[in-house]
Amino acid sequence: MPPLEPLPPRSQPLIALILACLLVAAAVWFTTVGGLSGRLVDHDAAPPVAHAFTIDVNTADEAELAQLPGLGRVTARRIIDRRRNGGPFRSLDDLLDVPGVGPATLAAMRPHLRTIAPTAPTDAPAQASAPVPP
Repeated sequence: MPPLEPLPPRSQPLIALILACLLVAAAVWFTTVGGLSGRLVDHDAAPPVAHAFTIDVNTADEAELAQLPGLGRVTARRIIDRRRNGGPFRSLDDLLDVPGVGPATLAAMRPHLRTIAPTAPTDAPAQASAPVPP
């Protein structure tokens, strides 16, 4: 088997130019994705991502309520018992009636609670659009 011939001298500058272009492209890419400024993500220690969640206290189950800040399973169960026995909450401040929920706990939970829409009174008669006498 004959030995391999080296590249012909006239093609060596072309290969050097291609390699130089690839190195420049890699340097440009590295700079645009953050380079040494620290914007690259270490996959073993990714930055924590804040997840905003909201729940409706009138429909949430025990597991959802227990995820709220300052609550545990016992207080979540008390909220469900209060909702079952006393009807739906009319405002978020009604949660203060639940044992274990104080003003500080409610303040910590409030960003994660959906506001409760006011309900129309059901005992008011529906009025037709009749003309009003003068």
